Amino acid sequence: MLSSFQIQTRMKFQRQHILSTLLTVVLFHSSAIAAPLFDTHLHYSRADAEKYSPADIIKILDRNDITLAAVTGSPSSHVVDLHNYAPQRIIPLLGFYSRQIDKSRWINDGSIPDLVETELKRGIWQGIGEIHIFAKDRNSPVFRRIIQIAASHDLPLLIHADPAVIDSIYDVAPKLRVIWAHAGKYPYPELIADYLRRYQSLSVDLSMRDERIAPSGELDDAWYELFISFPDRFLLGVDTYSSTRWQNFDVAVKTMRHWLSQLPEEVRVKLAYENAAAIYGKPSNDFSFR
Repeated sequence: MLSSFQIQTRMKFQRQHILSTLLTVVLFHSSAIAAPLFDTHLHYSRADAEKYSPADIIKILDRNDITLAAVTGSPSSHVVDLHNYAPQRIIPLLGFYSRQIDKSRWINDGSIPDLVETELKRGIWQGIGEIHIFAKDRNSPVFRRIIQIAASHDLPLLIHADPAVIDSIYDVAPKLRVIWAHAGKYPYPELIADYLRRYQSLSVDLSMRDERIAPSGELDDAWYELFISFPDRFLLGVDTYSSTRWQNFDVAVKTMRHWLSQLPEEVRVKLAYENAAAIYGKPSNDFSFR
Protein backbone atom coordinates (compact mmCIF):
# COMPACT_ATOMS: atom_id res chain seq x y z
CA MET A 1 0.00 0.00 0.00
CA LEU A 2 1.28 3.48 -0.85
CA SER A 3 1.96 5.94 1.98
CA SER A 4 0.12 9.27 2.14
CA PHE A 5 3.27 11.00 0.91
CA GLN A 6 3.57 8.60 -2.02
CA ILE A 7 -0.11 9.11 -2.88
CA GLN A 8 0.31 12.89 -2.80
CA THR A 9 3.45 12.59 -4.91
CA ARG A 10 1.70 10.45 -7.46
CA MET A 11 -1.26 12.85 -7.61
CA LYS A 12 1.21 15.65 -8.28
CA PHE A 13 2.79 13.69 -11.11
CA GLN A 14 -0.63 12.78 -12.50
CA ARG A 15 -1.57 16.47 -12.65
CA GLN A 16 1.72 17.16 -14.37
CA HIS A 17 1.00 14.27 -16.73
CA ILE A 18 -2.34 15.79 -17.77
CA LEU A 19 -0.62 19.05 -18.64
CA SER A 20 2.19 17.16 -20.36
CA THR A 21 -0.31 15.14 -22.39
CA LEU A 22 -2.05 18.27 -23.60
CA LEU A 23 1.29 19.72 -24.62
CA THR A 24 2.22 16.46 -26.35
CA VAL A 25 -0.97 16.56 -28.43
CA VAL A 26 -0.07 20.05 -29.60
CA LEU A 27 3.50 19.10 -30.36
CA PHE A 28 2.43 15.95 -32.18
CA HIS A 29 0.80 18.02 -34.89
CA SER A 30 3.95 20.08 -35.37
CA SER A 31 6.48 17.25 -35.26
CA ALA A 32 6.45 13.67 -36.56
CA ILE A 33 9.31 12.60 -34.29
CA ALA A 34 8.35 11.05 -30.93
CA ALA A 35 10.68 10.62 -27.98
CA PRO A 36 13.38 8.07 -28.86
CA LEU A 37 13.22 4.51 -27.59
CA PHE A 38 15.97 1.94 -27.10
CA ASP A 39 14.48 -1.53 -27.62
CA THR A 40 16.49 -4.13 -25.71
CA HIS A 41 14.64 -7.29 -26.73
CA LEU A 42 14.06 -8.04 -30.40
CA HIS A 43 14.35 -11.27 -32.40
CA TYR A 44 15.21 -11.53 -36.07
CA SER A 45 15.13 -15.21 -36.93
CA ARG A 46 14.77 -17.40 -40.02
CA ALA A 47 10.99 -16.95 -40.37
CA ASP A 48 11.33 -13.19 -39.90
CA ALA A 49 14.08 -12.89 -42.51
CA GLU A 50 11.87 -14.69 -45.02
CA LYS A 51 9.24 -11.96 -44.66
CA TYR A 52 11.23 -8.87 -43.75
CA SER A 53 14.52 -7.75 -45.25
CA PRO A 54 16.98 -5.75 -43.12
CA ALA A 55 15.72 -2.64 -44.91
CA ASP A 56 12.14 -3.53 -43.88
CA ILE A 57 13.18 -3.93 -40.24
CA ILE A 58 14.89 -0.54 -40.18
CA LYS A 59 11.76 1.06 -41.67
CA ILE A 60 9.70 -0.44 -38.84
CA LEU A 61 12.13 0.94 -36.27
CA ASP A 62 12.18 4.32 -37.97
CA ARG A 63 8.45 4.84 -37.98
CA ASN A 64 8.33 3.94 -34.27
CA ASP A 65 11.27 6.24 -33.41
CA ILE A 66 13.38 3.39 -32.09
CA THR A 67 16.90 4.70 -32.48
CA LEU A 68 18.78 1.69 -31.12
CA ALA A 69 17.81 -1.98 -30.80
CA ALA A 70 19.42 -5.05 -29.26
CA VAL A 71 18.60 -8.04 -31.47
CA THR A 72 19.04 -11.79 -31.18
CA GLY A 73 17.96 -14.56 -33.55
CA SER A 74 17.88 -18.20 -34.55
CA PRO A 75 20.18 -18.80 -36.29
CA SER A 76 22.44 -15.89 -35.42
CA SER A 77 23.47 -15.36 -39.06
CA HIS A 78 20.33 -13.30 -39.66
CA VAL A 79 21.30 -10.94 -36.86
CA VAL A 80 24.71 -10.55 -38.49
CA ASP A 81 23.00 -9.57 -41.75
CA LEU A 82 20.82 -7.02 -39.96
CA HIS A 83 23.79 -5.58 -38.08
CA ASN A 84 25.83 -5.32 -41.27
CA TYR A 85 22.98 -3.39 -42.90
CA ALA A 86 22.67 -0.90 -40.00
CA PRO A 87 25.70 -1.21 -37.71
CA GLN A 88 24.96 2.06 -35.92
CA ARG A 89 21.41 1.01 -35.11
CA ILE A 90 21.60 -2.70 -34.31
CA ILE A 91 23.27 -4.13 -31.21
CA PRO A 92 23.81 -7.84 -32.00
CA LEU A 93 23.23 -10.38 -29.22
CA LEU A 94 24.68 -13.84 -29.72
CA GLY A 95 21.99 -16.49 -29.59
CA PHE A 96 23.02 -20.12 -30.02
CA TYR A 97 19.75 -21.76 -31.03
CA SER A 98 19.38 -23.11 -34.56
CA ARG A 99 15.80 -24.33 -34.01
CA GLN A 100 13.00 -23.72 -31.52
CA ILE A 101 13.59 -27.10 -29.90
CA ASP A 102 17.08 -25.95 -28.87
CA LYS A 103 15.47 -23.81 -26.15
CA SER A 104 15.05 -26.91 -24.01
CA ARG A 105 18.01 -28.97 -25.24
CA TRP A 106 20.98 -26.60 -25.13
CA ILE A 107 21.65 -27.12 -21.42
CA ASN A 108 22.83 -30.68 -22.14
CA ASP A 109 24.85 -29.87 -25.25
CA GLY A 110 28.50 -29.79 -24.26
CA SER A 111 29.53 -28.31 -27.61
CA ILE A 112 27.71 -25.01 -26.98
CA PRO A 113 30.39 -23.22 -24.90
CA ASP A 114 33.09 -23.85 -27.52
CA LEU A 115 30.74 -22.66 -30.27
CA VAL A 116 30.05 -19.48 -28.31
CA GLU A 117 33.76 -18.85 -27.71
CA THR A 118 34.47 -19.31 -31.41
CA GLU A 119 31.64 -17.03 -32.48
CA LEU A 120 32.75 -14.29 -30.09
CA LYS A 121 36.01 -14.05 -32.02
CA ARG A 122 34.06 -12.24 -34.75
CA GLY A 123 34.26 -9.21 -32.50
CA ILE A 124 30.77 -7.91 -33.30
CA TRP A 125 28.71 -9.42 -30.49
CA GLN A 126 27.70 -7.05 -27.69
CA GLY A 127 25.78 -9.49 -25.52
CA ILE A 128 24.72 -13.14 -25.17
CA GLY A 129 21.14 -14.39 -25.27
CA GLU A 130 18.27 -14.74 -25.15
CA ILE A 131 18.76 -18.02 -23.32
CA HIS A 132 16.00 -20.02 -21.64
CA ILE A 133 16.62 -21.99 -18.45
CA PHE A 134 14.66 -22.82 -15.32
CA ALA A 135 15.38 -23.90 -11.77
CA LYS A 136 15.70 -27.65 -12.33
CA ASP A 137 18.56 -27.08 -14.78
CA ARG A 138 20.38 -24.28 -12.98
CA ASN A 139 23.33 -26.50 -12.04
CA SER A 140 24.01 -27.51 -15.63
CA PRO A 141 27.78 -27.45 -16.37
CA VAL A 142 27.00 -26.01 -19.81
CA PHE A 143 25.07 -23.14 -18.21
CA ARG A 144 27.87 -22.50 -15.72
CA ARG A 145 30.34 -22.25 -18.57
CA ILE A 146 28.13 -19.79 -20.47
CA ILE A 147 28.01 -17.60 -17.35
CA GLN A 148 31.78 -17.72 -17.11
CA ILE A 149 32.19 -16.84 -20.80
CA ALA A 150 29.86 -13.85 -20.47
CA ALA A 151 31.77 -12.66 -17.42
CA SER A 152 35.20 -13.12 -18.99
CA HIS A 153 34.16 -11.12 -22.07
CA ASP A 154 32.25 -8.57 -19.96
CA LEU A 155 29.08 -9.11 -22.00
CA PRO A 156 25.50 -8.67 -20.75
CA LEU A 157 23.50 -11.89 -20.52
CA LEU A 158 19.83 -11.76 -21.61
CA ILE A 159 18.08 -14.58 -19.81
CA HIS A 160 14.56 -16.00 -19.65
CA ALA A 161 14.54 -17.64 -16.24
CA ASP A 162 12.99 -18.00 -12.82
CA PRO A 163 14.41 -16.51 -9.60
CA ALA A 164 16.49 -19.53 -8.56
CA VAL A 165 18.44 -19.27 -11.82
CA ILE A 166 19.27 -15.62 -11.13
CA ASP A 167 20.67 -16.65 -7.75
CA SER A 168 22.79 -19.33 -9.42
CA ILE A 169 24.22 -16.83 -11.91
CA TYR A 170 25.40 -14.51 -9.18
CA ASP A 171 26.92 -17.40 -7.24
CA VAL A 172 29.19 -17.92 -10.25
CA ALA A 173 29.71 -14.33 -11.43
CA PRO A 174 28.74 -11.75 -8.77
CA LYS A 175 29.27 -8.72 -11.02
CA LEU A 176 27.83 -10.01 -14.30
CA ARG A 177 25.43 -7.68 -16.10
CA VAL A 178 22.24 -9.73 -16.31
CA ILE A 179 19.07 -8.68 -18.14
CA TRP A 180 16.10 -10.58 -16.74
CA ALA A 181 13.71 -11.03 -19.66
CA HIS A 182 10.00 -10.33 -19.16
CA ALA A 183 10.55 -9.29 -15.51
CA GLY A 184 11.09 -12.97 -14.75
CA LYS A 185 8.84 -16.00 -14.67
CA TYR A 186 6.94 -14.53 -11.70
CA PRO A 187 6.63 -10.81 -12.49
CA TYR A 188 5.47 -9.54 -9.12
CA PRO A 189 6.71 -6.09 -8.05
CA GLU A 190 7.66 -7.17 -4.52
CA LEU A 191 9.72 -10.11 -5.78
CA ILE A 192 11.41 -7.98 -8.43
CA ALA A 193 12.26 -5.31 -5.86
CA ASP A 194 13.81 -7.98 -3.64
CA TYR A 195 16.08 -9.18 -6.44
CA LEU A 196 17.06 -5.68 -7.47
CA ARG A 197 18.19 -5.06 -3.90
CA ARG A 198 20.16 -8.32 -3.84
CA TYR A 199 22.03 -7.87 -7.12
CA GLN A 200 23.23 -4.44 -8.15
CA SER A 201 24.15 -5.45 -11.71
CA LEU A 202 20.74 -6.98 -12.45
CA SER A 203 18.42 -5.16 -14.86
CA VAL A 204 14.83 -6.06 -15.70
CA ASP A 205 13.46 -6.22 -19.25
CA LEU A 206 9.74 -5.40 -19.29
CA SER A 207 8.89 -6.93 -22.66
CA MET A 208 5.54 -8.73 -22.92
CA ARG A 209 4.39 -7.47 -19.51
CA ASP A 210 2.26 -4.49 -20.58
CA GLU A 211 -1.00 -6.02 -19.35
CA ARG A 212 0.44 -6.58 -15.90
CA ILE A 213 2.13 -3.19 -15.73
CA ALA A 214 -0.85 -1.24 -17.01
CA PRO A 215 -4.14 -3.17 -17.01
CA SER A 216 -6.51 -1.52 -19.49
CA GLY A 217 -3.79 1.04 -20.15
CA GLU A 218 -3.66 2.49 -16.62
CA LEU A 219 -0.31 2.15 -14.87
CA ASP A 220 -0.69 -0.08 -11.81
CA ASP A 221 0.20 1.54 -8.49
CA ALA A 222 2.61 -1.20 -7.41
CA TRP A 223 4.50 -1.04 -10.70
CA TYR A 224 4.53 2.75 -10.56
CA GLU A 225 6.13 2.61 -7.14
CA LEU A 226 8.63 0.00 -8.33
CA PHE A 227 9.76 2.20 -11.23
CA ILE A 228 10.03 5.25 -8.97
CA SER A 229 12.08 3.26 -6.45
CA PHE A 230 14.46 1.69 -9.01
CA PRO A 231 14.48 4.08 -12.00
CA ASP A 232 17.90 2.93 -13.23
CA ARG A 233 17.13 -0.77 -13.43
CA PHE A 234 14.40 -1.25 -16.06
CA LEU A 235 14.53 -1.69 -19.83
CA LEU A 236 11.94 -1.73 -22.61
CA GLY A 237 11.43 -4.21 -25.43
CA VAL A 238 8.76 -5.38 -27.85
CA ASP A 239 10.07 -8.98 -28.06
CA THR A 240 9.41 -10.03 -31.66
CA TYR A 241 9.38 -13.71 -30.76
CA SER A 242 7.32 -14.44 -33.90
CA SER A 243 6.67 -12.85 -37.27
CA THR A 244 3.19 -11.97 -36.05
CA ARG A 245 4.78 -9.76 -33.44
CA TRP A 246 6.60 -7.88 -36.21
CA GLN A 247 3.25 -7.43 -37.96
CA ASN A 248 1.77 -5.91 -34.80
CA PHE A 249 4.91 -3.97 -33.90
CA ASP A 250 3.37 -0.49 -34.18
CA VAL A 251 0.52 -1.38 -31.83
CA ALA A 252 2.92 -2.90 -29.29
CA VAL A 253 5.04 0.25 -29.25
CA LYS A 254 1.97 2.46 -28.90
CA THR A 255 0.83 0.40 -25.91
CA MET A 256 4.25 0.67 -24.31
CA ARG A 257 4.49 4.41 -24.90
CA HIS A 258 1.05 4.92 -23.35
CA TRP A 259 1.90 3.53 -19.93
CA LEU A 260 5.41 4.95 -20.11
CA SER A 261 3.91 8.44 -20.51
CA GLN A 262 2.26 8.07 -17.09
CA LEU A 263 5.63 8.19 -15.32
CA PRO A 264 7.51 11.32 -14.27
CA GLU A 265 9.69 12.59 -17.09
CA GLU A 266 13.02 11.83 -15.40
CA VAL A 267 11.95 8.21 -14.83
CA ARG A 268 10.37 7.86 -18.27
CA VAL A 269 13.60 8.92 -20.00
CA LYS A 270 15.61 6.38 -18.06
CA LEU A 271 13.30 3.48 -18.92
CA ALA A 272 12.89 4.56 -22.52
CA TYR A 273 16.54 5.04 -23.38
CA GLU A 274 19.14 5.94 -20.78
CA ASN A 275 19.31 2.66 -18.84
CA ALA A 276 19.90 0.62 -21.98
CA ALA A 277 22.45 3.11 -23.26
CA ALA A 278 24.39 2.71 -20.02
CA ILE A 279 24.38 -1.10 -20.24
CA TYR A 280 25.56 -1.22 -23.85
CA GLY A 281 27.96 1.71 -23.61
CA LYS A 282 26.05 3.93 -26.01
CA PRO A 283 25.95 7.74 -25.88
CA SER A 284 22.97 9.35 -24.23
CA ASN A 285 20.36 10.26 -26.86
CA ASP A 286 22.75 9.74 -29.76
CA PHE A 287 21.17 11.07 -32.95
CA SER A 288 24.38 11.23 -34.97
CA PHE A 289 23.09 8.63 -37.46
CA ARG A 290 19.66 10.22 -38.04
